[in-house]
Order: sequence, then structure tokens, then C-alpha cells
Amino acid sequence: MKGMKAHKVFVDRDLCYGSAECVHRAPAVFEFADGFGAVRPGREEAGDASETLEAAEKCPSQAIRITVTTTATATATDAPSSPDRP
Repeated sequence: MKGMKAHKVFVDRDLCYGSAECVHRAPAVFEFADGFGAVRPGREEAGDASETLEAAEKCPSQAIRITVTTTATATATDAPSSPDRP
């Protein structure tokens, strides 16, 4: 089996104080909602984009979290062989 990495991004609202630095650096990924930075709906998987990584690095409150998970995917060589039929 091979693993695929998923980079998910989210903003910890307990840490965010609303500088909007994330929106400035990665507007396609982040938005400003209710006075706080937030990940745009459907953009949660953009954690490996360079502008997302930069936004996380430059966030003054360090509220942006990027998690990396590995999911197993079967390949043709990993699939069990079927019994031969006469």
C-alpha cells in the first residue's frame, strides 16, 4: 500500500485576534468572518499550498494549524489475487 498525504488547514479561533494577515497572504484560502480569520469553505485541503504555509508562518497569533495525515491507498500490486478458475 502507498500513502497519500493530506494537508488540512484550520484557524484556531481561541488564538486568532483578527489581524487578517492570513487573508492578505492567501485570499483564495482564508476569509475574514466575524472579526476573525477563517478558512474558506471547500479550501480545508489547501494546507500544502505555498501561500497557505506562508500565512501560517507569518500569523502573528500563530492561530493557523496545518495537519498532515497519511491515508493508505491500495495499488494494483497490493490487491489480493483472485483464485484461478478452471
